[in-house]
Amino acid sequence: MSGYQEHLEEILITEEQLQRRVRELGQEISADYEGQDLLLICILRGGVLFLSDLMRELTVPHSIDFMAVSSYGAGARQSTNQVRITLDLTMSIGGRNVLLVEDIIDSGNTIASVLELLNLRRPKSLKICTLLDKPERRESEVPIDYRGFKIPNKYVFGYGLDLDEYYRNLPFIGVVRQDEVPELDDAS
Repeated sequence: MSGYQEHLEEILITEEQLQRRVRELGQEISADYEGQDLLLICILRGGVLFLSDLMRELTVPHSIDFMAVSSYGAGARQSTNQVRITLDLTMSIGGRNVLLVEDIIDSGNTIASVLELLNLRRPKSLKICTLLDKPERRESEVPIDYRGFKIPNKYVFGYGLDLDEYYRNLPFIGVVRQDEVPELDDAS
């Protein structure tokens, strides 16, 4: 695997823009949950960097748990639209304020399935915080309570989002070169 530069068309969101927006989201979430119990649920793997930075910006006590959800086959760049829970929570969410921390929402199908599952577990509240929102791709309407950035319908990577399982470590959000982009008809 070569360097990310050969796959990069443009930097869509810089490191500075990301950190500024994460700080703002942390302030907003902290104000909304002041004096309340809060459980952050990170959807793995793409949400890990976002969760780590967001946690450091929160001023309210909180705990964390993780879920892994897949709608992609191994090594695939397109969704199969078959949502599978590959790692479930270790904590009970009954009666708790739950904030789902997600890297990107495009079609909304995956997160809609997760919301449906988690609502059955009777949390006190269940909200969504996504770093990236790609509204042009929406097939399932989901209530986004905290949004980092609305982005155009472009295939992106970096800051937790992978390109064939690589480059999650990049400190920015980049756009994949057009000649490498799969058809976006089925992306989650």
